[in-house]
Amino acid sequence: RKEFVDLYVNYVFNESIRKPFEDFMKGFLRGCPARTWMMFLPVELQILLQGHTRYDWNLLQKNVKYSQYERLDQTIRNFWTVFHKLPEEKKKMFIAFLTGSDRIPGNVLEHFTFTIADAKVENPDEFCPSASTCRRILFLPR
Repeated sequence: RKEFVDLYVNYVFNESIRKPFEDFMKGFLRGCPARTWMMFLPVELQILLQGHTRYDWNLLQKNVKYSQYERLDQTIRNFWTVFHKLPEEKKKMFIAFLTGSDRIPGNVLEHFTFTIADAKVENPDEFCPSASTCRRILFLPR
């Protein structure tokens, strides 16, 4: 029975997918040559491909740029006070709202930045924050 189980598991996980996997690997290696990836440790490669899953929220705050705002404006101070009180999952949801992904690209954690801009609307109480994901701009009403 053990031999049967071993052979069956080998067939399901190896033999039955050998040809499709070889085709996939051939195509993948055409676009991403293995020589290029060999310079990375496995952990580094995972971060590069998947992005960071741990964040330094204080570094994020330090790297933010402001447009029509100053770092010490009351709206900005209120924003960061509320932001830092959010649970980790909500902070990741904010990153997803801002960028379209809940992960910061692997090569830019220290340099990741976004802009908080004044939405410049007539009645800010009727305006919700919005984001330009391509340019990483948060439009925040006063």
